[in-house]
Parts: sequence; C-alpha cells; structure tokens
Amino acid sequence: MNPNAVSLTLENFQQVVLEDSKEKLVLVAFWADQVPESLELRDKLASKTATAGEHVIFADVDCQAQQQIAMQFGIQGLPTAVLVKAGQPIDALSGPQPDEAIEQFLAKHLPQPQDEFLAQAQAALANGDANQAYSAAKQAFDLDNSRADIKLVLADACVSCGKTEDAQALLDTVMMVDQDSYYQAVVAKLELANEASNSPELQALEAKLAESPDDPQLIQQLAAQYSQVNRHEDALTLLFNRVQTARDDADSKKLLLDVMKALPDGDPLASKYRRKLYTLLY
Repeated sequence: MNPNAVSLTLENFQQVVLEDSKEKLVLVAFWADQVPESLELRDKLASKTATAGEHVIFADVDCQAQQQIAMQFGIQGLPTAVLVKAGQPIDALSGPQPDEAIEQFLAKHLPQPQDEFLAQAQAALANGDANQAYSAAKQAFDLDNSRADIKLVLADACVSCGKTEDAQALLDTVMMVDQDSYYQAVVAKLELANEASNSPELQALEAKLAESPDDPQLIQQLAAQYSQVNRHEDALTLLFNRVQTARDDADSKKLLLDVMKALPDGDPLASKYRRKLYTLLY
C-alpha cells in the first residue's frame, strides 16, 4: 500500500493537481479494468513511489468513472502515466513498462540518496560542523563522483577539516563550465588555509623543536598548533613518535587521543593511528 496515494476525482482535482503539485510532484496513473497493462503499470508505480511520500503524491484515475479527467489530460491510450509539477505536465510514460524503465523514469525526477547526503553536508557547513559536512559529502561523492556540486561541497568540507591536498585534487577535476562563484570561494578558502598552515608562529615553534627535539612541552605545543590549523597528520605523527619513545608521557598520549577524536567519522587517518596506537600498547 502507498500511504501517499489518492484516487483522483473531479472533487479533489484542483487540490491535488493544481495546489498539491506546487509542493510535491504528482504522478497520475490512468487505468481501466479492460486494459490489464494499465492496471499493471498503476500497481508498479504505486509500489515504487510508496517510500517517496516526502517528494511525490501518487494519484490514480479510473478512466471509466473519470472520463472528464482523462479528457483534461488528453489521454489517447492506456497504459499512461503523467508527472505533474506546479499544475503542469512535465513528463509521461506510455505503454507497458519494464521495472528498469520505471526506475529510470522516477530517478530523473525524484531526489537520489546522494542528493540527501549533499543537502546534509550543505546544512552542516552552514552550521559550522566541518566533520559532519565531510562525512555526508563523502557519502554523496561515493555514490556519484561525477557531479560538480558534490565535488565542490566535499572540497569545501575538506578544507574545513584540513584535508587540503584532497581539496586541491577535487578542485583540479572541476570543469571550467562549473567553476562558478562557489568554486572561486572554495579556492580562496583553500589558499587561506595553506597560508595559515605555515604561519611564522608555526615556523618559530618548529625551529625551537629542532633545537630541543625531546622537549615534551614543545612537542605538545607544536602538535596543538598543527591541529588548530588542520594539519592533523603532522600533529599525530609528532605525538605518536613522542609516545613511542616516552610511553610514560600521559599528556602527549591524551593529546594524541584528542586529535584523533577530532577527526571526522570514518577518516582513514584516525583508523591508521588507532591501529598504530593499538600495536604500541599491546
């Protein structure tokens, strides 16, 4: 059963086809008992839209009982289904349809999983949650790695998470036709991140550590600075080497774990250092 289904009549025609279609797509399937193929298409469409109630209303029309509606749509044969948006037909199916053709038809108009992940990533970026943005954008990219809008949101999230090399790699694949104002903004953001990651303050700390390479306070200060400018791998490498040579250094070990926890869910860098730490401890 489709919980978002309705049988179209003259009484609800204006509400469903003219009003509701402003908010959601309305898929209208025309059928008649004497045309078994139309019943088959109706039932397939009802089933395949049953879980898409957020985006589409499924409406069926009994052409025997609702001849005026069939005439209004200009239906000349069955089976037929018409997709309506804002009161206007935007696409149609005609004739018997295999499952694959129906799925392709719906995929053209209904949001795909990658669209949902992309929307989550965009919302997370707007809220300043870089880790959540990266996780959601990465899932969208894994589903469709060809779309420029997904690449740009993932690149933006990568910059915010300190994955500057990944961000640059993504930007390098964006075609010139897609290099819009958002692309330029991400490029500028990446340039600023690269500048911040090698500031004079960091260089001064690195020079001090070069003179006193075993100073735990300098190691922790530099690692903390690395982490703040999203140079997480440099921070983890520095801290792990310290913990490896001074296993009783609880402060460095705690900072190491804190940097790992700050990484996005599923980040391979966190998995890498979790394994390294495990082998060190056991």
